[in-house]
Amino acid sequence: MSITPATLGSGLGGCLCLLVVLLLVWVAVTYNRLVRHRNQVQASWAQIDVQLKRRHDLIPNLVETVKGYAAHEKATLDAVVASRSAAVSVSAADPATRAGAENALTQSLGRLFALSESYPDLKASANFGALQAELATTEDKVSYARQFYNTAVQTLNNALQTFPTNVIAGMLGFRASAFFEAADGERGPVQVRF
Repeated sequence: MSITPATLGSGLGGCLCLLVVLLLVWVAVTYNRLVRHRNQVQASWAQIDVQLKRRHDLIPNLVETVKGYAAHEKATLDAVVASRSAAVSVSAADPATRAGAENALTQSLGRLFALSESYPDLKASANFGALQAELATTEDKVSYARQFYNTAVQTLNNALQTFPTNVIAGMLGFRASAFFEAADGERGPVQVRF
C-alpha cells in the first residue's frame, strides 16, 4: 500500500473534521456548565431575596411594638425605619449595593434591640420577644442563604477565571458575580486587646 497525495489529504481532512467536532463538543459542554453555574447563582440569590423581604416585613411590627414602650427613643426608631426604606429601595440592585443597605439595616436593628435593655417592660413584652425571635430566625436564614449564594458565586467565578474556560466565557458574554458580604460586625468575634 502506497501513500498518495489523495490518501494523505483524505486522512488529514478526516483528522481535521474530527478535531473541529471535538472542539465544538467541548465548547457546548463548557457553555452548558457555565449556564448551570450562573443559574445556581441566580437561584441562590432568589433565596436571599425571599429572606430579606421577610425581614423587611417584620421590621414595621417591631418598630410599632417598641414605640409603645420607648416613644422618646425617636432617633433610634427613625434610623431603623430609614434603613429599612433604603434596603427596600435597592431591592433590584446588584448584590454589593444590597449588601451595603442590608448591613446598615442590621446595625440600626442592633441599636433597636439594645433599647430593650433599658426598658424592662419592653424586654418582658411577649409581642416584642416573639418579633425578636422571628427576626433572629430570619437573620439565621439570611446568613445561611448568603453562605450558599457566595459558594455558588465562587464556583461560577472560578470557572470563569480558569483557563481555557475563561476564553469561551469571555466570547460568550459570561461575567463574574459579586459576593454578598457581611457587615464588619458579622464577620466573627472582635479581637480583644489588653
